[in-house]
Amino acid sequence: MNVTINGTAHELPQGATVALAVRRLTETMSGVAVAVNDEVVSRGAWDSTPLAEADRVEVLTAVQGG
Repeated sequence: MNVTINGTAHELPQGATVALAVRRLTETMSGVAVAVNDEVVSRGAWDSTPLAEADRVEVLTAVQGG
């Protein structure tokens, strides 16, 4: 299935979850926030939240510095 992650098309297997989409972009699991189709998905729900064809996923990571 095709989903958009941070503005880029990605092919994911059927049944893919938010957790898999996050792993496509980063190995870091702390300091990460995710929204699917403009709805925030809590960290505890990543493994149980399925993605569907044409979903839009935004993965944001916290950055330190100044």
